[in-house]
Formats: sequence, structure tokens, C-alpha cells
Amino acid sequence: MLGGGLAAPSPDRLRVDELLNSVITWVPPGEPEVGPLSGLTVGVKDNIEVGGVLSTCASDFFADRVATEDASVVRRLRAAGADIVATLNLAEFAVGVTSQNSAAGGPRNPWDPSRVPAGSSGGSGAAVAAGLVDVALGTDSGGSVRLPAAACGVVGLRPTPGVMDMTGVYPVSPDFDTVGPMARTVDLVARTFDVLSEVPRRTAAPRRVGVPRHFVTDDLDPGVVEVMAGFRKHLGELGLDLVEVEIPLHAQAQSHVYTLLYSDLAKLHAERLGEPERFQPATLQRVRQGLTITDDQRRFAARARSDFRAGMREVLQTVDLVVTPTLPVDVPSVQEEEAVLRQSVRLGQLSYPWSLHNGPTMSLPVGFHPDSGMPVGAQLTAAHCDEEVLFAVGRRYQAETDWHTRRPPVCL
Repeated sequence: MLGGGLAAPSPDRLRVDELLNSVITWVPPGEPEVGPLSGLTVGVKDNIEVGGVLSTCASDFFADRVATEDASVVRRLRAAGADIVATLNLAEFAVGVTSQNSAAGGPRNPWDPSRVPAGSSGGSGAAVAAGLVDVALGTDSGGSVRLPAAACGVVGLRPTPGVMDMTGVYPVSPDFDTVGPMARTVDLVARTFDVLSEVPRRTAAPRRVGVPRHFVTDDLDPGVVEVMAGFRKHLGELGLDLVEVEIPLHAQAQSHVYTLLYSDLAKLHAERLGEPERFQPATLQRVRQGLTITDDQRRFAARARSDFRAGMREVLQTVDLVVTPTLPVDVPSVQEEEAVLRQSVRLGQLSYPWSLHNGPTMSLPVGFHPDSGMPVGAQLTAAHCDEEVLFAVGRRYQAETDWHTRRPPVCL
């Protein structure tokens, strides 16, 4: 059994987390510095090391592993005054889009605990939505910040790859791995990003929003389609010009990410495959997927990634950002493992393609599903190091809407 608190969180926090199972370890209180994040509580996904605290990656393999020092991003947070209060539940080794394949037990969604919080940073999304922390860090290789942000009704950023120091973050695939902040507001995500990133702040005044004529699939949940239509209409009312665009090579993008990511994953865990019973079944299935990928397939996928990026550079010379849904379906219920495996490709269908891109993507809460009442998120994607474009649009949108102020039933 993973977990075991070292600190004594408030009874209210314990009661909420008992319903959500979002926390792996409560971190002992320290003496925060004074800085731009003073007064804020932060939780970090449990594949990001916090010195002196269990760092389990939600896996039996690391059940007793204690980090010897803070990850670079954690040091930056502390230096900015943030109070690190918890490490957060996730899919084992950050592999999985529902977070139910955790040795600590799957975290649940605060809007409806019978549903998943998505993944792999499911504990991070749930903890922010439930008010257990002000900010959470997740990691995102194929959608692992954006999917839980959408499912839990919060803001989540996959930043431009390479702008953060990944030292002390357990990898999935170095070519795709990023650390991203999650919070209820765009402004707080932006403030946290400023602390974590290694690039100077830019100014932005976006005017043109690209809307793909077709993106990966037309098989979208009708409720998601309805909410996204309302979001695009509101962007127009904010004075932004909506422009139809074609996203090049999008149809096979998810497959190319799988090829590159899963081949890395199989190499990373090759020795552990000698003890398959210690993996969560869904994790094992994904790790084994990488064993059959050939060098020729990797080279083809790498060329396709270069072509996708070249095409996106052309698109983003004509518009400031591109808008797509985050999840193609309503937030699913917790189900048996076989059903979870079947869902995995579907849930990441719209997030994986943007992992080929070398710029940032942010999931923004834009409404609630008309049938289930679950949150719906939109992905905003911009050019390399143009995070400020996303923040500018997100701030304007949140200044005139209240989706981000709504609170789930399971909440402090």
C-alpha cells in the first residue's frame, strides 16, 4: 500500500481526500520563502521529487523510494514562496489516461466520484478542483496535464518542450516530457509558469483564432460539440477573428506519438519486465506495446514529427492560436480494467497530436456537458514559446465568464 502522511493536514482536507484519493503523501510543513507565490499551497505529481518524501510514481516498484532532494521545479517553487503540501496520485509511471492504474488506488473526480479525473496527472487535477491545493504540478507527454484539467474543470498548461529543467522528474519519454502547472485560473497558471520557465516573459495581443475544418475525428460527443460551439461564439464576441484552418498531417499524429513514446517506455522499463506481476495491468500492456517497435518505424515517426512541426509553423503564421476540444467524449465512469484499456486511445485522441508540436497547449474550462453536468475543456495551441498568447486569450475569456469559479460537490 502506497502513501502514508508525514504531516497532519486539516480534518477537512482529509475528509475530501478520502473521497477522491488524490494525495499520495502529505508533506511536512516548512518555512516558505517570500516571493511571487507566497501564500499559495502547491501539490506535485508523485513522479516529481520532493526531498525527504516518498517518491513512488504510483508503482509497487517504488513503494519505499524516498527522494534525496527536490526536483529543480520544486526548488523554483519553494524559492518563489510556494508551500509544498502534498505529492499527488497518478497513473503508474505517468502512463495512462484515466489514472486508475495506480498502486495507491485510482483517484476520483470531484465533480462525480464515480467518474475518472483523467490522467495521467489525475490526482493533480482532482486536488486543484477540490480546493486541496491552489496549484498543482503535473507532467504531460501525450496529454497528461490537459486531459485531467479538462475532466476536472481547471486550467492546465503543457508548455513549450524544453523551457523547464526536468531534473528530478521521472521520465516517460524525454522527447515528449514536460512539466505543467494546473490551477483554477489562467492568471495563476501564468504566474506559476513564470516561476518555473527558463524563458523571458513576452507580451501578446492575439487577434486571429484558427478553427480546424477537421481535426483527427468528427466522432465527437454531441454535448462536447455544443459547448465548443458556444466557446467559439464567445471568442468572436471578444473581438477575435475566427479563421478556418487545415492542420497538416493530423490524422496519423497520435500513431506517431505512440511509436516514439512507447518505444522509449519499453527501453526505460526493460529490466522491470522481468517482474511483470508488479506492474498495474494497464501499465504493463502499454510498456509491452513498445517492444515490437522497430528502428525503421521510429525513424519514420521522427520524420513525420518534423513534417508536422513544419506544417504547424505555416499555420501559426496565419493565426495566433488554434482551438480544438481537449476530450472528444464526456468524462467516463470508473470501469473494469478491460474497458479502461479500450478507452485509452479514444480519450487521448485530440491531445496526443499536439504533443508532436513544439509549442504550448493549454486546456481551459469552457462549460459543462448538457447531459452529465461534467466539465468540458478546450485546447488552445500557439507557436513555439508563445505561452503568453494562450494566457492573453484565457484571461480575457475568464474575465467575462464564470466557469472557472464553479465548485464541484466534493470540495473544500
